[in-house]
Amino acid sequence: MSVIDLSQPLSDVLREGTKKAHEEVEVSPAASAMLKGELAKEEYVRFLMMLWHIYDTFERGLERHQNHPVLEPTYNPTLLARAPHLSADIAHLLGVTESQWKSHRIHAQLTANGTLPPALATYTARIQEIADSSDPSALLAHAYVRYLGDLSGGQTIQRALAKAYGLTMGGAGLSFYSFKELHSSKPASIGEMKKIKDWFRAGMNKGAGDNMDVKAAVMEEASRVFEFTGTIFKEVDRHRADAKSRVVFENKDDEPRSYPLASVISVILAICVAHFALTVFGFTGERGYEKLVMVEEWLAGLGGVRKPE
Repeated sequence: MSVIDLSQPLSDVLREGTKKAHEEVEVSPAASAMLKGELAKEEYVRFLMMLWHIYDTFERGLERHQNHPVLEPTYNPTLLARAPHLSADIAHLLGVTESQWKSHRIHAQLTANGTLPPALATYTARIQEIADSSDPSALLAHAYVRYLGDLSGGQTIQRALAKAYGLTMGGAGLSFYSFKELHSSKPASIGEMKKIKDWFRAGMNKGAGDNMDVKAAVMEEASRVFEFTGTIFKEVDRHRADAKSRVVFENKDDEPRSYPLASVISVILAICVAHFALTVFGFTGERGYEKLVMVEEWLAGLGGVRKPE
């Protein structure tokens, strides 16, 4: 492992120090499926729910420590906060209100018995540990990995998802990937997103200053965040591979359409009898028509109904 020069600005330290970890996450099967638009909609919604728990936890931590000297230069929830957008997207994709999605079957399964999947629980617990510590500087690593990822590769993912799920770029269901301009409320173009990233990097450099201990701690935590992200994708892969966990993406009322068994049996029996009669007796000519009417009346009787007069 190469030694990172901690005398560099923090943004350069992070770029060099997390390069390998970043590349490893990009080649995960779940990430590849998402980039190709091959992730089933229900699996994607479940993934968004996991992201919501992550963002909600660390954004609450950032809010709590917004005046910390390392975190203050990059704290701009109006520009960056993603948890509200995740909530809106989840609700839209499920066809429910934002107040309802946490009680939806998918989220209920995700949080069964009041616990999160191990990978997600470990990730959020680590964020909470930092937020509760005497030095929350490492929260900057979580903001760096997540926000700059959303502003970069997230835009490629958005295009794939828009095509796969029939959504509009930047519209409902994909607002998580949309940002406003740095100094206005207009939707940010790719060029404007680059300006946001440059602003964020400058803020990180200002917050860390020349403190090598802070740089080392943030770099170490950033590598850990990429590892956590990898475990989240592995959780997606595990769930996809578990046939017993797969269910059809249902309507918002969560009630799959079904038919009474008696009706199904009646239809099958009717088809069988009709095939037999057609094969043996035939229904041609005047006598054929009379036989057809007799069979029709008999079938109506089997179904417990009578032909309308």
